[in-house]
Amino acid sequence: MLGYDTLAITDHADASNLAHLVEAVGRVRDSARCYDVALLVGVELTHVPPPLIPVLARDAKRLGADIVVVHGETVVEPVAPGTNRAACTCEYVDVLAHPGLIASEDARAAAERGIALEITSRGGHNRTNGHVVRVVREAGCRLVVDSDTHAPSDLMSKEARWAVALGAGLTEAESREVLSVDINRLLQK
Repeated sequence: MLGYDTLAITDHADASNLAHLVEAVGRVRDSARCYDVALLVGVELTHVPPPLIPVLARDAKRLGADIVVVHGETVVEPVAPGTNRAACTCEYVDVLAHPGLIASEDARAAAERGIALEITSRGGHNRTNGHVVRVVREAGCRLVVDSDTHAPSDLMSKEARWAVALGAGLTEAESREVLSVDINRLLQK
């Protein structure tokens, strides 16, 4: 319906449910294949104390997660200061979601490690998309456009992804580039 051939399920995780989530999502890969969708098993480390982010990200990868996302320092939730830095300096993190007013030095650290920063369609989290785009341009790091889907109705059409990219301040050429990135290439650091 929306043209997806790859989806990642990255439910909110911390030390209490990390292993369960990786195992549970892995169990539905065969179901996804029946719909010609490649399913990436992942987690979104959420409200994890910054010193524990590297430990849990490593554990997620060891348990079989294809993708590790960290819930960034969005301006609409109380996220521990230092979360962005911990994510951007961790070799096991793939994406820093909704990084809020991310510092340039953190974005440069993400660029050095091949970690992508997210611009999102999610209400509230999207308030700083323009700032994220400016910082990404300066730092030269990767960028992804995500829905932060919590329900099937949150999944974005191609047109909606395009609108989020342009609305965040990307040029048409930048939008085409970001929206054409193969997730499997992105995950190869």
